[in-house]
Parts: sequence; C-alpha cells; structure tokens
Amino acid sequence: MKFDYANPYPSARLPVFARNLVATSQPIAAQAGLAVLRQGGNAVDAAVATAAAMTVCEPTGNGLGSDAFCILWDGQLLHGLNASGPAPQGWSSAYFQRKYGAGASSPPLRGIDSVTVPGAVGAWAALHARFGRLPFDQVLAPAVDLAESGYLVPVVMQPKWAAGAAELGAQPGFAATFLPNGRPPAVGEVFRMPNAARALRLIGQTRGAAFYQGEIAAAIERFATAHGGVLSQADLAAYQPEWVTPLSMDYRGYTLHEIGPSTQGIAALMALGILSHFDVPALGLDSAASYHLQIEAMKLAFADVYRHVAEPSSMAVTAQQMLDAGYLQSRAALIDMQRAQDFGPGLQPTGGTIYLTAADDSGMMVSFIQSNYLGFGSGCVEPDYGISLQNRGHGFSLTPGSPNEVAPGKRPFHTIVPAFVTRAGQPVMSFGVMGAHMQPQGHVQTLLRMVDFGQNPQAACDAPRWRVNQGLSVNLEPTAPAHVAEGLRARGHQLAAHNDVYQDFGAGQFIWRLDDDLGNPAEAPSAARYVAASDPRRDGQVAGF
Repeated sequence: MKFDYANPYPSARLPVFARNLVATSQPIAAQAGLAVLRQGGNAVDAAVATAAAMTVCEPTGNGLGSDAFCILWDGQLLHGLNASGPAPQGWSSAYFQRKYGAGASSPPLRGIDSVTVPGAVGAWAALHARFGRLPFDQVLAPAVDLAESGYLVPVVMQPKWAAGAAELGAQPGFAATFLPNGRPPAVGEVFRMPNAARALRLIGQTRGAAFYQGEIAAAIERFATAHGGVLSQADLAAYQPEWVTPLSMDYRGYTLHEIGPSTQGIAALMALGILSHFDVPALGLDSAASYHLQIEAMKLAFADVYRHVAEPSSMAVTAQQMLDAGYLQSRAALIDMQRAQDFGPGLQPTGGTIYLTAADDSGMMVSFIQSNYLGFGSGCVEPDYGISLQNRGHGFSLTPGSPNEVAPGKRPFHTIVPAFVTRAGQPVMSFGVMGAHMQPQGHVQTLLRMVDFGQNPQAACDAPRWRVNQGLSVNLEPTAPAHVAEGLRARGHQLAAHNDVYQDFGAGQFIWRLDDDLGNPAEAPSAARYVAASDPRRDGQVAGF
C-alpha cells in the first residue's frame, strides 16, 4: 500500500505525564534518550544520548559539526553552557574581501568559508563530565546503532531534505552522505550514516577527544584545506565550551532564563520586561489586541538586539543596560495599542536547528539546543567521519566597526537559544522553540499562554503563532482566527503569507514540573512529576515512563 501521508484534518496532541521524560522533534531520538534513562542514566545522560541521535535522525537541522547551548537544573542550581564555536584564527575581514571581493558584507552563506569551530561534541563531553552518570560510550551507543542500522525517513523532514539537496548537492561531501542512490531518500526509506557511526564510536571511547585533538580533528583540517578553507587542528584543539550564568527576567511571579549574548535570547527577556507593564490577561486569549501588544514588544526588543548583540567583549552596550527596568519601561511607553510601528534601537553606544528537553524523577531538568544553522548548515560534509558542518560564520559582519565584525577566535551572533523557567528559585519548565529568529518570539508567545491564560503546555504549543519580520511585516499562522488577522491589519500590520509551519513558526518542546501539592504527601520530595508537550509542526514526540 502506498499511503498518502498528507493529513487533511486539524489535529491536536495530548499532554504527556510522567516522572522521566524526553521530548524532541524525532521520535526515534526521543526513544534513544528514554533507553538511556531506563538503563539508569539521568536527564543529562538522556539529553546527550538524544542530541547524538538527532545528528543522525534529523540531519536537516544539525550534525556532528553543530554548535550547542544548554540550561540545566541539577537538582539544586541552574547552570548555563555556551558551546558555540569561534572563528578560525585565519579569518578576518581582509581574508573574506580578498576571496569574495571588497563589496562582500558577510562571510558566505554556504561552503567551507562559512564554518566556525563546531561546539556540539564539546557540549556533550562537558555536560557528561560534570553531571553524567553512565559511561560516555554507553550514552552514545543508541546513536551509533541508529547510524549503522539506519532509520526510516519521516514525513515532515523529508521535503526539507529534498529542498536542501537542490541547493547543496554540489557542496563537498554532501551528495555522498545525504543523497544515497543519487537522490534524497523518500518517506519511509531507510537511511544510514556508517561514517558518522565510526565518528560517534570514537567520540564515545575518547570522551570527545578524538574530535578536537585526535584523528577526527586531523580529518576536518585535511577536508577544510582541500576545499580552500583555513579551519585547522589548532583551532579545534584550542576549543573549550564555556560555563555561564544565564540572564533572567521576572514576569508575573515566574522567572525566564536565557543564555546571554552573543545569542538572541535576551530578546525574549526584553519583550517580557516590556509586557510586564501591561495587563495582558485583560486583553483576552487570542484577541487581536493581545497579538498586537506582543508583536510590538517583540519588535522593540529586536530593534536593540540586532543593533547591539555580539560577543560581549565587542558590545558597546551591556546586557544589563538592555535589561534595565527603567529602560524597558520607557520602551513600553512607545507602544500604541491602536497602531503598528517600525521601531529603531533605543540604546545608543557610549564608546535548520533541533531542540530537546529531558527530565528525570530526581528533579534534574535539561534544556538543550544544537544546530547547523540554515538547513544542512554549510552543506560541507567531511566524508571519512560524516561530519556535517554548520555555517555559523555567515552570522558575522564584514562592516568595519560593527560589534559583530569577524575576527580570529571571536564568536558570531547566534540565533539558537534554550530557555528555562523558575518560580521562587525552584524549577518550573525546561523548554525551547527552534526556528531562526522565531525562537525568542516562540518563547514569549508560549510562556504567556501558560502564565497569563492558564493553557497547558501542549495547548500553548499547538496554538497559532505569529512572527515579526522587518518593518511592519508580520507572518500569521494560517490557523489563527480570522478576527485576529482583521484586527492586525486595521492597526497597520502588513500580513505576509507564510504557510511553511515547519520553519517559519518554530517547533517547541516543553517539560513543566507539576506542583508538589498535586501528589501523594507520602512520596519522597525527589519523586518529581512532569507534564510535557511536543510540537505537531514536526515529526516529534514526548517519550516517558
């Protein structure tokens, strides 16, 4: 039987309740994390196992050459990890202008000169070394098996694979890895990555050292050199992920935590700080006024983020200035509830992604995101070990004086951001909404639905979303009520049609810890309970027990 995989009916998923959970956009990868939990692993082991499996199961969004970020609750404290990679030492504005012309405004979108040092494998090793319970090679074993044995390509991802093939088929290593039989695999067809299995096994055996100091690092340098790049073994050997303190913003008794610059997570915090000056619940759920207010707050936040955010040492204003309560109150005062506006930055200087979350019954919760940036990243795949390399270097600027101007060893502006919510210093929710600059917008929209309107995580995830672009342009998901579209147009928003819900409106995963008073008082306090959600816009799943 050849099925029609298009579903003409609206559908909603149900929330999942369990004490041990993994949620991500590929069910087989979620099962890999769940298997590690059943073997006695904790939430960090599960997150690393899932992340490794995702490099095989969703290559359209990530790979072994990705970057990553994490926020985790270890049972007592909140930790942040920045595992984004810096520019190779051979990069500078002059390097790119010599190769691509004086008119180039940024490094190329694809190809070897878009690749910065990959950080995801470093993130796995750092997380596991500090918090993991099982042996590292055991944690990566499900991913090794998936890469060797293969999996059946799912419905939502396959068209993205085909689209990537059309653009990237000529990039070095791409066709040999991702176009078996000379074409993208079809829905339900088995896909294998035997070379990636080899890499994953080595990474597990050496706790990541083979990737940064050993034979994989040597292979990456040979590959980069052969195709005109300058990424070197020395660049890889010098790399270390950075433990950081997440930034935070209070909102109606809850606190949202985000990784700070050079990520865009601060945009969500700024928007919440602006929205705290309004009575959002009074506007009503799914009202045009509520959508308008949130859109305007997000635009105000982005105006500053796109002007100022870069690696902190290069920023002319600080994150603390951007989150200052008085400043955000002054920005809130600019919002006209009856008129859409195109805001500029307020502060002036004085001088194709995957997300997963995991939680266990001890109370450990992990919010983790890794990405190759645009679909399939650079398109370059080191052939001996199946290393699909990101294209984060395109996020740099070649404009002299820009806070995000490329420089050796500097990190570029990053779109990927995990999120975490606490209340009175205790964990509440580990979550993320992947999808380029949709990510902080998704954080704000879903959190407000839960906090201001009491929607459960799955309903908040399923609900229609909006996305701000540039100027007055806004995308509205096709499932949004007609009166919302009418109300936004009446206020001057320019609604642009966009029906690609996979990318354009993000895809979220959510784990919310249930209040202690919901359970049996005789149970130990450590027997944590959760409700979780997975976005229907992708192939994902919550897996738990």
